[in-house]
Amino acid sequence: MRWWPVFKKEMRLYFGSPVAYVVGTFFLVISGWFFSQILFFYNMSSMQAAMQPQMGQSLNPTEAILRPLFSNMSVVLLFFMPMVTMRLFAEEKRSGTIELLLTYPVRDGEVLLGKFLAAGALYVLLLALTLLYPGMVGYFARVEWGAVLTGYLGLLLLGGTFLSVGLLLSSMTENQIVAGFATFGILLALWVVGWGADFAGGTLRTVLQYVAITDHMDSFSKGVLDTKDVVYYLTAMAFALFLALRSLEAKRWKG
Repeated sequence: MRWWPVFKKEMRLYFGSPVAYVVGTFFLVISGWFFSQILFFYNMSSMQAAMQPQMGQSLNPTEAILRPLFSNMSVVLLFFMPMVTMRLFAEEKRSGTIELLLTYPVRDGEVLLGKFLAAGALYVLLLALTLLYPGMVGYFARVEWGAVLTGYLGLLLLGGTFLSVGLLLSSMTENQIVAGFATFGILLALWVVGWGADFAGGTLRTVLQYVAITDHMDSFSKGVLDTKDVVYYLTAMAFALFLALRSLEAKRWKG
Protein backbone atom coordinates (compact mmCIF):
# COMPACT_ATOMS: atom_id res chain seq x y z
CA MET A 1 0.00 0.00 0.00
CA ARG A 2 2.99 2.34 -0.36
CA TRP A 3 1.33 3.69 -3.51
CA TRP A 4 -1.48 5.12 -1.35
CA PRO A 5 0.29 8.42 -0.43
CA VAL A 6 1.01 9.00 -4.14
CA PHE A 7 -2.63 8.29 -4.96
CA LYS A 8 -3.90 10.71 -2.29
CA LYS A 9 -1.50 13.41 -3.41
CA GLU A 10 -2.65 13.16 -7.02
CA MET A 11 -6.32 13.20 -6.06
CA ARG A 12 -5.73 16.36 -4.00
CA LEU A 13 -4.00 17.95 -6.98
CA TYR A 14 -6.84 16.99 -9.32
CA PHE A 15 -9.59 18.42 -7.14
CA GLY A 16 -7.50 21.24 -5.70
CA SER A 17 -6.98 22.65 -9.19
CA PRO A 18 -9.39 23.30 -12.09
CA VAL A 19 -8.27 20.14 -13.94
CA ALA A 20 -10.93 17.73 -12.65
CA TYR A 21 -13.72 20.30 -12.89
CA VAL A 22 -12.85 21.54 -16.38
CA VAL A 23 -12.34 18.06 -17.83
CA GLY A 24 -15.44 16.73 -16.08
CA THR A 25 -17.64 19.63 -17.17
CA PHE A 26 -16.66 19.56 -20.82
CA PHE A 27 -16.73 15.75 -21.01
CA LEU A 28 -20.23 15.60 -19.55
CA VAL A 29 -21.50 18.51 -21.64
CA ILE A 30 -20.25 17.02 -24.90
CA SER A 31 -21.42 13.50 -23.99
CA GLY A 32 -24.79 14.95 -22.98
CA TRP A 33 -25.05 16.78 -26.28
CA PHE A 34 -24.42 13.56 -28.20
CA PHE A 35 -26.97 11.77 -26.04
CA SER A 36 -29.61 14.46 -26.67
CA GLN A 37 -29.04 14.36 -30.43
CA ILE A 38 -29.21 10.57 -30.57
CA LEU A 39 -32.35 10.61 -28.41
CA PHE A 40 -33.92 13.26 -30.65
CA PHE A 41 -33.23 11.15 -33.74
CA TYR A 42 -34.69 8.08 -32.00
CA ASN A 43 -37.84 9.99 -31.09
CA MET A 44 -38.24 11.10 -34.69
CA SER A 45 -37.83 7.49 -35.83
CA SER A 46 -40.40 6.38 -33.25
CA MET A 47 -42.91 8.89 -34.59
CA GLN A 48 -42.37 7.59 -38.11
CA ALA A 49 -42.71 4.03 -36.82
CA ALA A 50 -46.10 4.91 -35.34
CA MET A 51 -47.30 5.60 -38.86
CA GLN A 52 -45.47 2.59 -40.32
CA PRO A 53 -45.82 -0.31 -37.84
CA GLN A 54 -43.51 -2.59 -39.82
CA MET A 55 -40.68 -0.11 -39.22
CA GLY A 56 -41.25 -0.09 -35.47
CA GLN A 57 -40.27 -3.74 -35.20
CA SER A 58 -36.63 -2.81 -35.87
CA LEU A 59 -36.46 -0.04 -33.24
CA ASN A 60 -34.39 -1.11 -30.27
CA PRO A 61 -33.50 1.54 -27.63
CA THR A 62 -30.25 -0.19 -26.70
CA GLU A 63 -29.16 -0.54 -30.31
CA ALA A 64 -30.42 2.85 -31.49
CA ILE A 65 -29.45 5.03 -28.51
CA LEU A 66 -26.86 3.48 -26.22
CA ARG A 67 -24.66 1.77 -28.78
CA PRO A 68 -23.96 4.97 -30.79
CA LEU A 69 -23.57 6.83 -27.48
CA PHE A 70 -20.80 4.47 -26.39
CA SER A 71 -19.10 4.87 -29.78
CA ASN A 72 -19.26 8.66 -29.55
CA MET A 73 -17.98 8.67 -25.98
CA SER A 74 -14.98 6.57 -27.01
CA VAL A 75 -14.04 9.26 -29.54
CA VAL A 76 -14.62 12.09 -27.03
CA LEU A 77 -12.15 10.39 -24.69
CA LEU A 78 -9.42 10.91 -27.30
CA PHE A 79 -9.54 14.62 -26.53
CA PHE A 80 -9.93 14.53 -22.76
CA MET A 81 -7.71 11.70 -21.49
CA PRO A 82 -4.49 13.54 -22.49
CA MET A 83 -5.60 16.43 -20.25
CA VAL A 84 -5.91 14.04 -17.31
CA THR A 85 -2.43 12.53 -17.68
CA MET A 86 -0.25 15.25 -19.21
CA ARG A 87 0.93 16.75 -15.92
CA LEU A 88 1.37 13.55 -13.88
CA PHE A 89 5.12 13.15 -14.45
CA ALA A 90 5.92 16.11 -16.71
CA GLU A 91 5.11 18.65 -14.00
CA GLU A 92 7.15 16.69 -11.46
CA LYS A 93 10.11 16.85 -13.83
CA ARG A 94 9.66 20.54 -14.58
CA SER A 95 9.46 21.52 -10.92
CA GLY A 96 12.29 19.18 -9.89
CA THR A 97 10.15 17.22 -7.42
CA ILE A 98 10.61 13.99 -9.40
CA GLU A 99 14.09 13.57 -7.88
CA LEU A 100 12.65 14.01 -4.39
CA LEU A 101 9.85 11.56 -5.15
CA LEU A 102 12.27 8.92 -6.41
CA THR A 103 14.36 9.19 -3.22
CA TYR A 104 11.41 8.19 -1.04
CA PRO A 105 11.24 4.56 0.16
CA VAL A 106 8.73 3.86 -2.61
CA ARG A 107 9.48 1.76 -5.65
CA ASP A 108 9.13 3.22 -9.12
CA GLY A 109 6.32 0.78 -9.84
CA GLU A 110 4.42 1.95 -6.77
CA VAL A 111 4.79 5.59 -7.83
CA LEU A 112 3.51 4.67 -11.28
CA LEU A 113 0.64 2.65 -9.81
CA GLY A 114 -0.42 5.47 -7.49
CA LYS A 115 -0.58 7.97 -10.35
CA PHE A 116 -2.32 5.54 -12.69
CA LEU A 117 -4.96 4.66 -10.10
CA ALA A 118 -5.56 8.34 -9.32
CA ALA A 119 -6.14 9.12 -13.00
CA GLY A 120 -8.29 5.98 -13.23
CA ALA A 121 -10.36 7.00 -10.21
CA LEU A 122 -11.12 10.37 -11.80
CA TYR A 123 -12.10 8.63 -15.02
CA VAL A 124 -14.36 6.14 -13.22
CA LEU A 125 -16.07 9.06 -11.48
CA LEU A 126 -16.76 10.71 -14.85
CA LEU A 127 -18.14 7.44 -16.26
CA ALA A 128 -20.33 6.96 -13.19
CA LEU A 129 -21.95 10.34 -13.84
CA THR A 130 -22.88 9.23 -17.36
CA LEU A 131 -24.94 6.36 -15.94
CA LEU A 132 -27.73 8.93 -15.92
CA TYR A 133 -28.11 8.41 -19.69
CA PRO A 134 -28.95 4.67 -19.71
CA GLY A 135 -30.96 5.29 -16.54
CA MET A 136 -33.14 7.81 -18.38
CA VAL A 137 -33.60 5.47 -21.33
CA GLY A 138 -34.39 2.57 -19.00
CA TYR A 139 -37.07 4.63 -17.25
CA PHE A 140 -39.04 5.09 -20.46
CA ALA A 141 -38.12 1.99 -22.46
CA ARG A 142 -36.88 -1.55 -22.10
CA VAL A 143 -33.08 -1.62 -22.02
CA GLU A 144 -30.78 -4.60 -22.43
CA TRP A 145 -28.73 -4.07 -19.31
CA GLY A 146 -26.22 -6.76 -20.26
CA ALA A 147 -25.24 -4.70 -23.29
CA VAL A 148 -25.00 -1.60 -21.08
CA LEU A 149 -22.63 -3.39 -18.71
CA THR A 150 -20.40 -4.63 -21.52
CA GLY A 151 -20.45 -1.15 -23.06
CA TYR A 152 -19.20 0.39 -19.83
CA LEU A 153 -16.63 -2.38 -19.42
CA GLY A 154 -15.34 -1.51 -22.88
CA LEU A 155 -15.16 2.17 -21.95
CA LEU A 156 -13.25 1.30 -18.78
CA LEU A 157 -10.70 -0.76 -20.71
CA LEU A 158 -10.43 1.84 -23.46
CA GLY A 159 -9.99 4.67 -20.96
CA GLY A 160 -7.41 2.68 -19.02
CA THR A 161 -5.44 2.18 -22.21
CA PHE A 162 -5.63 5.90 -23.01
CA LEU A 163 -4.44 6.74 -19.49
CA SER A 164 -1.51 4.33 -19.66
CA VAL A 165 -0.36 5.84 -22.97
CA GLY A 166 -0.70 9.30 -21.43
CA LEU A 167 1.39 8.27 -18.43
CA LEU A 168 4.08 6.93 -20.74
CA LEU A 169 4.32 10.18 -22.70
CA SER A 170 4.21 12.28 -19.52
CA SER A 171 7.14 10.29 -18.12
CA MET A 172 9.24 11.08 -21.19
CA THR A 173 9.10 14.89 -21.08
CA GLU A 174 9.07 17.76 -18.61
CA ASN A 175 6.66 19.84 -20.68
CA GLN A 176 3.05 18.91 -19.96
CA ILE A 177 1.81 20.62 -23.14
CA VAL A 178 4.15 18.44 -25.19
CA ALA A 179 2.99 15.38 -23.23
CA GLY A 180 -0.66 16.25 -23.88
CA PHE A 181 -0.26 16.81 -27.61
CA ALA A 182 1.98 13.76 -28.03
CA THR A 183 -0.58 11.59 -26.25
CA PHE A 184 -3.39 12.97 -28.37
CA GLY A 185 -1.34 12.45 -31.55
CA ILE A 186 -0.60 8.81 -30.78
CA LEU A 187 -4.17 8.02 -29.73
CA LEU A 188 -5.49 9.78 -32.83
CA ALA A 189 -3.12 7.75 -35.02
CA LEU A 190 -4.28 4.52 -33.37
CA TRP A 191 -7.86 5.57 -34.12
CA VAL A 192 -7.52 6.62 -37.76
CA VAL A 193 -5.33 3.65 -38.65
CA GLY A 194 -8.54 1.64 -38.75
CA TRP A 195 -9.75 3.75 -41.66
CA GLY A 196 -6.95 2.33 -43.77
CA ALA A 197 -8.39 -1.14 -43.28
CA ASP A 198 -11.29 -0.17 -45.55
CA PHE A 199 -8.87 0.21 -48.45
CA ALA A 200 -6.53 -2.66 -47.60
CA GLY A 201 -6.89 -6.37 -48.13
CA GLY A 202 -5.59 -9.65 -46.85
CA THR A 203 -3.22 -9.71 -43.92
CA LEU A 204 -2.70 -5.94 -43.92
CA ARG A 205 -6.42 -5.39 -43.46
CA THR A 206 -6.50 -7.78 -40.51
CA VAL A 207 -3.49 -6.10 -38.88
CA LEU A 208 -4.90 -2.59 -39.29
CA GLN A 209 -8.26 -3.64 -37.89
CA TYR A 210 -6.58 -5.19 -34.86
CA VAL A 211 -4.30 -2.21 -34.19
CA ALA A 212 -7.16 0.34 -34.43
CA ILE A 213 -7.78 1.18 -30.79
CA THR A 214 -11.43 2.25 -30.91
CA ASP A 215 -12.57 -0.52 -33.29
CA HIS A 216 -12.39 -2.96 -30.39
CA MET A 217 -15.22 -1.03 -28.72
CA ASP A 218 -17.71 -2.27 -31.33
CA SER A 219 -18.19 -5.68 -29.75
CA PHE A 220 -18.59 -4.20 -26.26
CA SER A 221 -21.21 -1.72 -27.45
CA LYS A 222 -23.13 -4.58 -29.09
CA GLY A 223 -23.23 -6.46 -25.80
CA VAL A 224 -20.64 -9.02 -26.93
CA LEU A 225 -17.74 -9.82 -24.62
CA ASP A 226 -15.00 -10.94 -27.00
CA THR A 227 -11.81 -12.25 -25.40
CA LYS A 228 -9.80 -10.85 -28.31
CA ASP A 229 -10.85 -7.30 -27.48
CA VAL A 230 -10.25 -7.70 -23.74
CA VAL A 231 -6.77 -9.11 -24.39
CA TYR A 232 -6.00 -6.25 -26.78
CA TYR A 233 -6.78 -3.55 -24.22
CA LEU A 234 -5.09 -5.31 -21.31
CA THR A 235 -1.99 -5.99 -23.39
CA ALA A 236 -1.79 -2.40 -24.67
CA MET A 237 -2.29 -1.10 -21.13
CA ALA A 238 0.39 -3.37 -19.66
CA PHE A 239 2.86 -2.58 -22.45
CA ALA A 240 2.46 1.20 -22.06
CA LEU A 241 2.83 0.99 -18.27
CA PHE A 242 5.89 -1.24 -18.68
CA LEU A 243 7.54 1.35 -20.92
CA ALA A 244 6.57 4.11 -18.47
CA LEU A 245 8.23 2.14 -15.66
CA ARG A 246 11.39 1.75 -17.73
CA SER A 247 11.33 5.50 -18.38
CA LEU A 248 11.20 6.17 -14.64
CA GLU A 249 13.99 3.71 -13.94
CA ALA A 250 16.15 5.40 -16.60
CA LYS A 251 15.53 8.72 -14.85
CA ARG A 252 16.64 7.22 -11.53
CA TRP A 253 19.86 5.85 -13.01
CA LYS A 254 20.65 9.12 -14.76
CA GLY A 255 20.00 10.98 -11.50
